Amino acid sequence: MPEKGVALITGASAGIGAAYAAILAARGYDLVLVARDHVRLEAASAALRGSTDVAVEVLPADLTRPADLRRVERRLLRDDISVLVNNAGIAVPGRLVDMPPDRLEAMLLLNVLASTRLARAVAPGFVARGRGDIINVGSVVGLNADRPGISAVYTASKAYLLALSEGLQNELGRAGVRVQAVLPGMTRTEIWEKANIDIDALAADRLMGAEVMVEAALRGLDLGERVTIPSLPDIADWLSFMAAREALRPNLSRSEAADRYGD
Repeated sequence: MPEKGVALITGASAGIGAAYAAILAARGYDLVLVARDHVRLEAASAALRGSTDVAVEVLPADLTRPADLRRVERRLLRDDISVLVNNAGIAVPGRLVDMPPDRLEAMLLLNVLASTRLARAVAPGFVARGRGDIINVGSVVGLNADRPGISAVYTASKAYLLALSEGLQNELGRAGVRVQAVLPGMTRTEIWEKANIDIDALAADRLMGAEVMVEAALRGLDLGERVTIPSLPDIADWLSFMAAREALRPNLSRSEAADRYGD
């Protein structure tokens, strides 16, 4: 086992997942690559083996299928794992009332349930060893649920990942486990095509390359950030947001209703 251990990355055959694989390999991690498309996964693995000295293991899995999910969970139980990148996700566009129930369920199974189950599988080992990183790739839309034109269900699934990450940091941080939520803005990946959105119609100055995004996210992890927004120019804006949220806390639960609800 290499000094840094093994990084297991979901959604690793392309886009953000492939960028995490390449950059973590350059940092000296061996890899376990998880994705549905076996052919593309093997191609990605072959490219990494040809360009790096790290070991690359391929684990084809559709994380919306219980048997496949359990197989990846079993791999996470081994003590060589030091990083979990929960990257796999899908975006189903449209309003809740127009969304086919089976596609809605598939999105929640992948974006919410699979990420949670995989974190649950790896966390006990990390706690026992006193180290390990859980990286949950969310989205800035998780902070913008009130914006028109954004799928309410997709947005909610990304907001869940942020809440999960912050909660897990509180639960696991004292044991030496780092939990990071990565909130990219619009990123140049295949997710747009799969959601039937023309990427060329999007503003070019709003689109970040996947490699640039991942480099920034990992630098944020190095800096100890619990939440990383790669495109945010001034971290003070996020700190102000967190301070405003903290200011609400003393009044979120009281024995009496606010005066505005009285007679």
